[in-house]
Amino acid sequence: MGLDLAETGNADPAGVSRRSRAYPWAVFALVLGLLLSDYMSRQVLSAVFPQLKAAWTLTDAQLGSLSGVVALMVGILTMPLSLLADRRGRARSIALMAVVWSVATLCCGFAANYGQMLAARFFVGVGEAAYGSVGLAVIMSVFPPKVRATLAGAFTSAGIFGAVLGTALGGSVATHYGWRAAFSVMAVVGLVVTAVYSLTVTERRLARHVHQGAAVRSGAGLSVWDTLHSVFGSPALICAYLGGGLQSFALYSLLAWMPSYLNRYYGMAPGKAAMAAAGMFVLSGIGMTLCGVLTDWVGRGAPARKVSFGIGFCLLSCGVLSIAFRLPAGNAQIILIAIGALVAAGPWGPAGASVANLANPVVHATALAVLALAYNLMGAAPGPFITGVLADKVGLLGALQLAQLVSIPAAMAFALCRRTYLRDLPDTGRQGHHS
Repeated sequence: MGLDLAETGNADPAGVSRRSRAYPWAVFALVLGLLLSDYMSRQVLSAVFPQLKAAWTLTDAQLGSLSGVVALMVGILTMPLSLLADRRGRARSIALMAVVWSVATLCCGFAANYGQMLAARFFVGVGEAAYGSVGLAVIMSVFPPKVRATLAGAFTSAGIFGAVLGTALGGSVATHYGWRAAFSVMAVVGLVVTAVYSLTVTERRLARHVHQGAAVRSGAGLSVWDTLHSVFGSPALICAYLGGGLQSFALYSLLAWMPSYLNRYYGMAPGKAAMAAAGMFVLSGIGMTLCGVLTDWVGRGAPARKVSFGIGFCLLSCGVLSIAFRLPAGNAQIILIAIGALVAAGPWGPAGASVANLANPVVHATALAVLALAYNLMGAAPGPFITGVLADKVGLLGALQLAQLVSIPAAMAFALCRRTYLRDLPDTGRQGHHS
């Protein structure tokens, strides 16, 4: 990518202007590329389950533990590692994370037994634990606040596309060259992108392009108490966490149980049902980006209006999916479910933008880690489980009908966030969020 003009001593103002406009997009592309690598490395395991089971005579519980250990490490380490990145420098922290998960993925390809594979997957989880929050904080630091909903939606959606790509590409490579090659390919992709990132994105360069109301690194001077106050100190911020977390319950319940729903109510074979459900995943990823763009476009000059879109998307998804699951099986129902999957992911943009606007910029990675934790603890973990418990009692159709009602308290949380939003903005937010 070359050196910044400011670093070479070139004083051409027009050149600096062009570089300033291009560099944030280079950061965006590279951080997004690493997120794709993150989820490709995480999900390639699913594509090689049958081969691992045959090679080492593994039980389903052992296979599940190879996947679960990554999620466990992400859940445990997201907050502390995000806080460390805020205090020690986000750019270099990202490079270190990517090296750890890529090398660990490469080790998966050389594992000789279950124990070695479990250890390697443990370190995949360690490397990936805080990447989502720290990566998004870096991107937001070099773009104006007016596009934060778009950035949050697009960045989060890349995880979904990475998961789909990791499963598809990993399965293809494993079919032709074996499961060890599948892990190796994912590792090489990660290491190549990391090398380009490290040459392009540095603390010094980010500092030259940081936007007003943002911070590249920072929280080294904050006490633990000040950090906690910055992350949990305002009612609007807490309500933004709650709104995003509750809505994720509805979305993850839908996505997790769609293959079973299509199998039971439409008679689809498991493979075909899984492919159709993958399409729903892709739609939700597209929805995250499109709804984020819409939120930023309509909310220009009125930051609190963006929170209103979180309310609207929650209620719209609840209404569409409630109608869908009360229709008989058929094309009309499938179309409405697809629309619901698209809109149900819409609050990701408003939630991410609200958290970034309301939190002190020096702890952006930590605040976004709390939001990610809310997504997991309130949505990804309990949503599919509770829906399954309900399905045992009232049937899967009835359970999915009830699961979508969680969007109503999610909308209420966003409404409470909007009430005190402008009052709770930090001083940097008051200066920079009216563009």
